[in-house]
Amino acid sequence: MGSMALPPFGWLEVVSRWQFAPVVTAGTAVLAVLYLWGVIRVRRRHPARPWPVLRTVAFFLGLLVIVLATQSGIGTYEDTLFWDHMIQHLMLIMIAPPLLIIGQPITLLMHASRNPLHTWVKRVLRSRVVMVLTWPAFGVAAYAATIVGTHLTNFMNLVMSNSAVQDGEHVLYLVVGYLYFLPLIGQEPIRWKVSYPLRMFLLFIAMPVDAFTGVVLGSASSDPFAPMEPRSWGPSPLDDVHTGGAVMWIGGAAIMFVLLLVTFFEWTRETRPSGGMGWLEEARRANLAAMVSEGAAPGTAEVSHETANVDDGDGHLAAYNAYLARLNGSAGADARVSDADRNS
Repeated sequence: MGSMALPPFGWLEVVSRWQFAPVVTAGTAVLAVLYLWGVIRVRRRHPARPWPVLRTVAFFLGLLVIVLATQSGIGTYEDTLFWDHMIQHLMLIMIAPPLLIIGQPITLLMHASRNPLHTWVKRVLRSRVVMVLTWPAFGVAAYAATIVGTHLTNFMNLVMSNSAVQDGEHVLYLVVGYLYFLPLIGQEPIRWKVSYPLRMFLLFIAMPVDAFTGVVLGSASSDPFAPMEPRSWGPSPLDDVHTGGAVMWIGGAAIMFVLLLVTFFEWTRETRPSGGMGWLEEARRANLAAMVSEGAAPGTAEVSHETANVDDGDGHLAAYNAYLARLNGSAGADARVSDADRNS
């Protein structure tokens, strides 16, 4: 569709200007059917423990994001507005992959399949190729190289002039986004188990990559890319590139910040084998136990920080009330001493 026939971009055009992409439609339909097959299979095999609904919803939202990015008005205007092109990129590399990962399709496949498929999936997950591809350092490097290489080189001109390369770019974003986020926010049975502090660090260091790319585009003195399809409305080509840079910088940082917050809250809810408590809960209990033990009367048994159960019902409530009573007694004694000093 030529852009001269397209009206000015707006929300109405996003929902009304659809283009048909057979490969995307077929691919998402196949993935949706296979996922539903797995959900039904798990429900039949384990009726008491069906596949979680939230995972299913997340996976289908990820498929929906792919469809919206490529076939809705966002995809229709990708050759006309550079900043719309950048929105599409963020959807494909930073929004769709995390949603698909939360859906845990690999785990679903292992639960729903039987031999020989089950054994084959396990063998693939343990292979050296998958181990390298899911290595967190590889994911970070691939993400940085993809963001910079597809936006700050002549590759963008090739994308603008070749529809096959453009389709390949879409696949590249999905694959790289999936490999980058998989060990950081996923719970799939892969080789790498990344600690929460390292997860947050690896998510954080991607933000300067988006910012650098956005700043370079936003400060360009001339349009660095081949002309997009002509139009008689909207910003100038240079202003369009500057807006696209702002979308990459601000939009990328906002999405990554949300993922950082989600990871942090998951960290606070992390359960530990030693007691099934998150680190915030452990800190609260340790602090309360220490407070009670520090105020213990002479000759009483000291409360151990490791063994004290600060939520042990009436017994601990009595100990805590005794602690408060000792504090009040100490305050009263100090007051009597102060009165005696003034009287003397």
